[in-house]
Order: sequence, then structure tokens, then C-alpha cells
Amino acid sequence: MLNRSFLVALSLAVLVGTASAETIRVAVTPGPHAQILEAVKPVAAAKGLDIEILEFSDYVVPNQALDAGEIEANSFQNQPYLDNQKADRGYRIEPVAPTVNFPLGVYSRKWKSWDEVPEGASIAIQNDPTNGGRSLLLLQDKGVIRLKDDVGFKPTVIDIVENPKKLRFVELEAAQTPRALDDVDAAAINTNYAVSAGLDPVKDPILKEDAKGPYVNLIAVRAVDKDKPWVKTLVDSYRSPEVKAFVLETFKGSVLPSW
Repeated sequence: MLNRSFLVALSLAVLVGTASAETIRVAVTPGPHAQILEAVKPVAAAKGLDIEILEFSDYVVPNQALDAGEIEANSFQNQPYLDNQKADRGYRIEPVAPTVNFPLGVYSRKWKSWDEVPEGASIAIQNDPTNGGRSLLLLQDKGVIRLKDDVGFKPTVIDIVENPKKLRFVELEAAQTPRALDDVDAAAINTNYAVSAGLDPVKDPILKEDAKGPYVNLIAVRAVDKDKPWVKTLVDSYRSPEVKAFVLETFKGSVLPSW
């Protein structure tokens, strides 16, 4: 039987441990970002940081919530997207660490290869400048279209100067692109939304982005918080060997760790 003094000491230890734990709220999009953060949670908990995961189904709300102080961090976007959001909306948000890369893919339920896609086909792309531009750059990289010179990372359909197949572009919210597959010939879909829709980002794309460029995702926090101790704990926990092993084993090449 445990003696009374031991039980008192144990209770005090639990109380001290509970009091010293810090809780942060981190926004993610559903799918791989959420799955990876679930793997980060126990690593962070062992370091005294409790992570509350909040899922948002679009790319707009996580930065709004972060800038407003409703959450402490988010993990869902790449640097070009964050730069665009800051320029457009004046957000005081800073990246603190790169995380993983999700190579973008073009998917189709009507055609088994890009060569089968006919002239005049409809292609869904994202309607935000960063992701839509990324899709257009992928199509240019594969020789499908040609864009104006020096368009940077955010070209739009008006920057297309050569379109041999006379493709018709349908611009949709990024989260809606998988749902458009029955209505268009092909759709450019971000990997997290492809996975959520049951698509295989390794086998299913008829065109696929090379794993290169500036599109590595990142952890972002408010500028006023970037030097706080919990930020380092969050980053170290995310970029730990345990989480890297989880990413490699779980996603098998559809998501690539940056560390």
C-alpha cells in the first residue's frame, strides 16, 4: 500500500506539472497538415507544450485568426502565399520554420494521361494568386502553356501568351477543386485537398510538380510572438526525428519533409 506522504508528493508533482504546461492553439487545414500536427503533439507535450489543433477548410481564415490573436500559430501555407496575404491585408505574421512540401498535381477523372486531354478542355485552377499562379507555372513547366516573361510566382490567366490546346481555365477556391473533377476535364489540386478527397498524390496525377522551388510549407506566428520560448519548442517538436519518420512512413512520397 502506498504511504500517505508518497501520495501527497505525487499529487503535488501532478499539480506542478499541470501548472507549468503551456497551451497554444495551432490552425491547420484538414488532411496531412492536421495528421502531422497530431504526430507533433506528443513530442511537444513531453517538452511541456500542449497543442490544441484547430482545423479550417480554407486558406483564408487561419491567417485572419492568427493576426487577430485568436490562435498562436498556423501550419498550412508556403512563403509566396504568406507574402501575398501580408501585402494584401497588412498581417503582422512571420514564418519561423519550414516544414513539409506537398508537390502540386493535376488530376482527371475523364483522362488517364495529359496527352489524352483534348483541345478546348476545361481546367480548374485555384482562384487565389499564389496557388493559381503555382498551377500555371506547373503547366508552363510541363510545356502546356507559356507565360509572359518575369511573371514571378503569381501569374494569372491573363499572363498566358501561348495556349496551343486552347484550354479553358475555371478558377475556384482551392478547397473546391477536388469537387470539380466531375465537371471539368482536369483540375490542379493541392495535395492536402487531394488526400482529403481520397486521391493518391503519388499515383493519380496526370501532371505533377517537381519537388523544388519556394513552395515548402511553414509554421507562422504573430511577429510579436516569434521570439517566445514556446515557438522554439513548437519548431523543435515539429522538426524532430519522430515526426520526420511519421511523414516518410505515412505519406510515402506525397509529402516531403524539409529537414
